[in-house]
Amino acid sequence: MRLLYIEDDQEIGGLVCRHLQERGYEVVWLTSGEKAAEEAERCDLVILDVMLPGLDGFTVGQRLKKRFPSTPILMLSARTSIDDKLLGLQFADDYLTKPFHPDELAARIEVLLRRFAVKAAEPLAVKHLLVYENENRIVNSETGDEITLTGKQFQIFGYLLRHQGQILTKEQIYEAVWKEPYLEGDKTLMVHIRYLREKLERDPAAPEVIETVRGIGYRVKA
Repeated sequence: MRLLYIEDDQEIGGLVCRHLQERGYEVVWLTSGEKAAEEAERCDLVILDVMLPGLDGFTVGQRLKKRFPSTPILMLSARTSIDDKLLGLQFADDYLTKPFHPDELAARIEVLLRRFAVKAAEPLAVKHLLVYENENRIVNSETGDEITLTGKQFQIFGYLLRHQGQILTKEQIYEAVWKEPYLEGDKTLMVHIRYLREKLERDPAAPEVIETVRGIGYRVKA
């Protein structure tokens, strides 16, 4: 599930991004509304601060809602007056005032996603797995058991799934998930892949889902 988050405050933005990523969301963070329409086209929900450089959040939100009416918008603002809330709710689907608890933000996101029926009805079948990617949920079709992944594990597997059939290098995967340069010799990704296989594979020693392509990286076969 990909969220577009527009917030110019670096401290608040960093904290919120980390919290949402830990919950398994992919977050696209912008510090202004300049590229909002371009990014919103590929996102499932927009979290939008009112106070932004250049165009304010109300203007950005109105334009996004007009262009993407089926994409839910959650407004964030330190403004608590009823007039500001009413203005925001003319186009936004929810309005949360600052300061807020990250758990409340996450709960409101889930409510909006359910309301807009963004969650995929049909799972993706990968070998013996049923993957409900938009719900951060995986089920073993042979046993009916739900497989619990950590946020990072789901981000890695989700990235592989979105490029199913494509061989991805360690650098590509690491930089897409951790959002920082890969350092040669770093074993972090390899450790996560090992734990993923222990949870996902019938036999982790003979993986069928996440294939190692020697000398290059990994892939999930189409």
